[in-house]
Amino acid sequence: MNREKKETRTCQVCHQEKRKDELIPPNLVRESIQQFIKGEVRDWSDDGDICLSCLNTYRAKYVQRIMEKDLGELDSLEQEVVQSIHDNDILSENINEEYEERLCFGDRIADKVAAFGGSWSFILSFLMFMAIWIVGNSLMLIKQPFDPYPFILLNLMLSLVAALQAPVIMMSQNRQEKRDRLRAQNDYQVNLKAELEIRIILEKLDTLIHYQWLRFLETQQIQMDMLEEISSKSRRR
Repeated sequence: MNREKKETRTCQVCHQEKRKDELIPPNLVRESIQQFIKGEVRDWSDDGDICLSCLNTYRAKYVQRIMEKDLGELDSLEQEVVQSIHDNDILSENINEEYEERLCFGDRIADKVAAFGGSWSFILSFLMFMAIWIVGNSLMLIKQPFDPYPFILLNLMLSLVAALQAPVIMMSQNRQEKRDRLRAQNDYQVNLKAELEIRIILEKLDTLIHYQWLRFLETQQIQMDMLEEISSKSRRR
């Protein structure tokens, strides 16, 4: 029990007991984020510790402030990016699968009709149908053609197909445009989060380099003290 108490310390932000490995000393926090936390937390001390959850919260707030400064007021997409940084969530999604799940039966039929109407199979089959129709009413059924020249019934059928095919294709194009819009929004969120994550990584690298430099100076100072002790002993001899 005493051992657990020794291994736990209090976070100076949320004032909760945390394990030692969940706490970060202020000298490992980037100076800009420290200044931001000092502006938010009045009793911030350079001698205390901050837990990872609180640090991630203020990192997200700091990133949000940077984004608001660069981009102005944040919209829902950018707010979602900030929240994903705080929660360590993944923003990249399979837009095609998500969009396919929302389609109803009529939408799927319209897409298939539009896909078939814009293919060579439709063009060749329709040309073959027209050729059979014209030849049949001109030569084979010359005595009693059911659609004699100028093929009024065929013209009516062509007009009907064109009238039905046009709105179906437009419906499919509208859904494709909506899918492209969702994909563009997802790409924007992923790229924005990647840029912000790179900023955070650079801040962590700067902090790590600063910490290693301090450790190097401390080690060098210890070595200098040891050399002075050795030199003083050699002089006495």
